[in-house]
Amino acid sequence: MTRQPASPPPPTRAELSDHLVRTRIAGEVATSRENNLDHYRSLALRDPHYMFGLTLSGEWTFADILELMAKKTGVVADPRHREGQDTIDPERTIDAVEEMGDRIAAVLRRGGARVIVATGHPTGLLTVHLALARFVVAHGATLLVPAEGWSYTYGGLGRRRRIRYLDGVAMLDDRGNLVHTHDPHPMRAMLAEERPDFVIADHGWAGAAGEAGIETVGFADCNDPALFVGEAEDKIAVAVPLDDNVLPRYYSPLTAYLLERITQGL
Repeated sequence: MTRQPASPPPPTRAELSDHLVRTRIAGEVATSRENNLDHYRSLALRDPHYMFGLTLSGEWTFADILELMAKKTGVVADPRHREGQDTIDPERTIDAVEEMGDRIAAVLRRGGARVIVATGHPTGLLTVHLALARFVVAHGATLLVPAEGWSYTYGGLGRRRRIRYLDGVAMLDDRGNLVHTHDPHPMRAMLAEERPDFVIADHGWAGAAGEAGIETVGFADCNDPALFVGEAEDKIAVAVPLDDNVLPRYYSPLTAYLLERITQGL
């Protein structure tokens, strides 16, 4: 009988911080300062593409959003820094990962949780969501898969996108390709069919769930301010700042750290 190699232990906090910076999940991230500021302006103007399905009660000017993002993610706070490099503070990433883990553990401790897991980043964050989906099922939760196959025409181009599940994780496909999306409409269709107790997601999947009053935790890049504003307005329980599209294998230490945090809380 061939023995499978043992999984490495989860990293320490210091090890994870070093890894996040080395792989640019945090630290000096690939997302440019110009892109960040453009998205903050777009959210301040209430561009639906950047709202992620949330409605906001506060005024949330560009200056307000930049101030919040500096506080929550560690981007440069100085509005005079208009181009070049921007940053995510790895310590804030880890703080939010720990808070997310505590939230998930609390849901699992209650027993019988009905959970939806969804991602708009099938080329990056999917690996994290798959691991979380397996973990919550192994600890007594039920993964819901509502509206499988539901479709709609996206962007006025005549192409239809459909909800597709991979091992319980919801995504969109486009003629067989899994696609990146900010769109809240698929989650709204899912919630119309079946309402979960808890959602783990990103982008519009998370925003639509939080807007519907469901306890929601999610991942967000520093150019995706909506979930952080939603967190500030108590619609999103936890938003974890990170680069959301590095090589999938780079997320393994973060995933191990998160699962260990959940385990400690059970």
